[in-house]
Amino acid sequence: MAELVKVSRALSRAVSRLEFGGPVTHVYNPLRYAKLPHDLYLSRFGAGPKEVVFVGMNPGPFGMGQTGVPFGDVGFVRDWMGIEAPVDRPSHEHPERPVLGFACRRSEISGSRVWGWARDRFGTPERFFSRFFVTNYCPLLFMESTGRNRTPDKLSADEREALLSACDKALRAVVEVLEPKIVVGVGAWATKRARAALGDAGPAIGTVLHPSPASPKANRGWAPQAESDLRGLGIKL
Repeated sequence: MAELVKVSRALSRAVSRLEFGGPVTHVYNPLRYAKLPHDLYLSRFGAGPKEVVFVGMNPGPFGMGQTGVPFGDVGFVRDWMGIEAPVDRPSHEHPERPVLGFACRRSEISGSRVWGWARDRFGTPERFFSRFFVTNYCPLLFMESTGRNRTPDKLSADEREALLSACDKALRAVVEVLEPKIVVGVGAWATKRARAALGDAGPAIGTVLHPSPASPKANRGWAPQAESDLRGLGIKL
């Protein structure tokens, strides 16, 4: 079993024991129900060492929430990475956010931006993953009664404490396996969590603009701004 798969299984067990109250009504753990494609991603592309590890916040409903792959827009995971595997359903599924796996027809815009950049810049996944890896800090997707996402930073303090402890431990384990020169948070919150988890004794830590469509700046052209951020961190492209 790949080392990252072991880390993932331990994290999945830890967060599955946690409970969350309102306004969160539904919690999806794709490390469990999308374990098969998630493990394929880790096994195929997670062999270290890596130069750079990107750290996202948590799954999106039409990305990792469907495919088990961080920022995992179905088209890019299936057609560019060559990963497709059966996906189960969460035990408590929101009617407005069904898990259809690789049959999901909706695109994850953040994922299309991240993996579209990787494809356009590096061509093949093998070239990209020879230097880079992408993970999420938190593996859980939180939803309110309306189906609206609730990001981990909006959880109550007590709920966050237990969750962040498990996620910090997992990120440290990922970094130990992959030995990156730099960890790059995708967005401010992921960067903040990377700094808290890894401290000053770990690798260098930087940040890139988050590709969310809720970001006006990202909507003006995420890829060139992300590349500018990366070059500013001394990462050659």
